[in-house]
Amino acid sequence: MRRNSFRDIRAELERRIARRVWEPGAIIPGEEALAVEFGAARATVNRALQELARSGLVERKRKSGTRVALHSVRQARFAIPLVRQEIEQAGSLYHYTLLSREVRAAPDFLRARLALPADARVMHARCLHTADRRPYQYEDRWINLSAVPQAEKESFEETGPNEWLVANAPFSHAEFVFGAARASEEEKAVLQLPEGEAVFVAERMTWLAERPITLVRMVHPPTHRMVTTL
Repeated sequence: MRRNSFRDIRAELERRIARRVWEPGAIIPGEEALAVEFGAARATVNRALQELARSGLVERKRKSGTRVALHSVRQARFAIPLVRQEIEQAGSLYHYTLLSREVRAAPDFLRARLALPADARVMHARCLHTADRRPYQYEDRWINLSAVPQAEKESFEETGPNEWLVANAPFSHAEFVFGAARASEEEKAVLQLPEGEAVFVAERMTWLAERPITLVRMVHPPTHRMVTTL
């Protein structure tokens, strides 16, 4: 009989969390029970759980056991900031505007980027974040509704999709892309930029186990400076 490694166990536990086999806040089986289930040493199970705890997917307490995190810590090697906090910590007045919101079939480019099935349904939201009433970030976000079905009921009128996802959609890994580009006609209009202006672009994709959660394109004026901590 093949013995599972800690990576095998971690991947299966991530899958169960992603598929809501264990809901947020639920207590998962103890180390001894998982060791029997997976045919592994208890130390191997412990290592898998420790890695899940470091990623923020579970919370471990000595007397109360291991629970699926209610609000995952959205940090591994790279901290994912909230734009509201960025602006307010700089001493500026933050304002958020929802420009559009729709539920639709996933377009071809999105299905290719996130490996979505042909019948995938997604939420598409466009938002503007301002600092002291000046455009700070244009957010163009797609949310996979099979991974986060509760997003379909959210209006996002008062709270932006990123803040909502922080509280409701834990992820296990992410991909980041940064670069400069010429502003599109839409970006130029939203950010109030002159013709031919360059912009700073950050794209992020997140997954929970094998399930893609979101793809977001965040566009900033050329004066933007990105600061992060490792």
